[in-house]
Amino acid sequence: MEKQPRLLASQLLLKNSLFEVSLNRVLLTWKEVATKKKRVSGGMHHPFKVGFCFPKFLRRDKGESGTSHGVSVSEILAVRELDVDSGTKDDGRWQKMPQKSTEAYPYAFTVSYVERAWQHRWRCSDVTFHCLEGALCQQWVQTIREQLTALTSRPKHLLVYINPYGGKQQGERIYEQKVAPLFTLASISTHVIVTEHANHARDHLRTEAELKKYDGVVCVGGDGMFSEMVHGLVSRTQRDNGVDQNSPEEKLVPCTLRIGIIPAGSTDCICYATVGINDPVTSALHIIVGDAQAMDVCSVHHNNTFLRYSVSLLGYGFYGDVLADSERKRWMGPARYDFSGFKTFLTHHYYEGTVSFLPATDILGTPRDKTRCRAGCFICQHNGQLYSEDAPEICETDPDVPDSEYKGGWRVIRGKFLAINAASMSCACPRSPKGLSPAAHLADGTTDLILVRKCSRFNFLRHLLRHTSKYDQFDMTFVEVHRVRRFRFTPRYCQSDSELDLRENGKKLFSQICRDHPACSCSPAYSSWNCDGEILPHAAIEVGVHCQLIKLFARGIEEQPVFEDLPNPCAV
Repeated sequence: MEKQPRLLASQLLLKNSLFEVSLNRVLLTWKEVATKKKRVSGGMHHPFKVGFCFPKFLRRDKGESGTSHGVSVSEILAVRELDVDSGTKDDGRWQKMPQKSTEAYPYAFTVSYVERAWQHRWRCSDVTFHCLEGALCQQWVQTIREQLTALTSRPKHLLVYINPYGGKQQGERIYEQKVAPLFTLASISTHVIVTEHANHARDHLRTEAELKKYDGVVCVGGDGMFSEMVHGLVSRTQRDNGVDQNSPEEKLVPCTLRIGIIPAGSTDCICYATVGINDPVTSALHIIVGDAQAMDVCSVHHNNTFLRYSVSLLGYGFYGDVLADSERKRWMGPARYDFSGFKTFLTHHYYEGTVSFLPATDILGTPRDKTRCRAGCFICQHNGQLYSEDAPEICETDPDVPDSEYKGGWRVIRGKFLAINAASMSCACPRSPKGLSPAAHLADGTTDLILVRKCSRFNFLRHLLRHTSKYDQFDMTFVEVHRVRRFRFTPRYCQSDSELDLRENGKKLFSQICRDHPACSCSPAYSSWNCDGEILPHAAIEVGVHCQLIKLFARGIEEQPVFEDLPNPCAV
């Protein structure tokens, strides 16, 4: 690390001990002035809890007489003067002042910063320094504020949408109690809209929102609310730039505004993939520090007509049937997913069709390697650069696959499938810690196409259980996975719109009988596509991946902290 020149350095009082406090453009550090070897009251404090190694002076060695602490300037949230006489901060919280500090050091300022806790959680912590002179105190406050102002990536004005109905209907409470105070602390102004109906946020972003007034948009809700935001923002960007969304071959224009997610839903899959945890405070702090994580988006078309965008999972067969059945049981609440999943597993339907895909070649990473997408992912950076340069696609025939063929670089596979899944991210969640595709990447311009062929119930159960284990879930003869840029699917019995209409008419006549009397063993000819929790109206679709189309207020999942094995530290 290149040594940065000091902007300020002073001896300040902290917890009745003198500390040498130093500030440069990168770090704020404080080290206890060595007087004699003694144990510091309050225990050891580690504001640095990140997955890379810091200089030795920011760590404590057992032989040292004093302790060293530090925090990155980019992760300082705010600084404010403290009224020592009244014993209160300007945020209204009461704090008891030591008698020695009040008498000898009558001026003080408080620095609020990000502290890393366990399992990727972030928390807002405070440290208060006491000064001998008021001018020195003001100088520290002014200098730190100047450094924060210089961080241009931080948002100043945000447009916030709150879904009051999603998840456990706690969106408004979560925002008001946990998020709004942090935004106020960081001097972020917000315009809050509480959505009144489905697609309220999408339609407002498409038509009415004055996006130039804001540095980002934030949704308080679940994955469905995030999907609304993506559709509204991407559609607005394409319309403003004259891009035809109905053309599958059209290259979409990336969105300039970042999207923030405050989790308040049922699964919060997006938060798990981009932050590592569904914690509202953690997500709010990522927004405040101005993180940016690029993200791929898949566009779904049918017969040159745009249907939807997908950012996480496209599932046909098993996951499509689970969603379709659960939609008819919304009265059951969240339990409907477990019931429909068990029912769908027992029915064990398979579907015939043709899958065509364009493999992603000349890229780093494979769906079965052990490389996980993490903060600063090199694979996403490398493959994203290849995509931006429009690298040519090369595809060679695989002679070991008898039921496949190659046409102009596209591979064609025909068969009977229990499930066809396209994972644009790991799709990890509490029930599936590794996700459907553990090595999928957020911003590499590809999606992992997972084909689960017809097999026994026992084998399919083994495949589903692999989602919750540490084993290679693709190490099965009936499962194959491909990293692709585009793919198409055509059901065997759905070759044209007229056939689709006939099938739907027949379905109206006999579907109720089959649902009421499952013993008839009728096997449906088609399933439904589950697109990020929404059912698509067509089974025959074409999907294309748009590399790094949107950006989130996130940085990807950080590696496990180097101090994770130390005792839980106490705040200074």
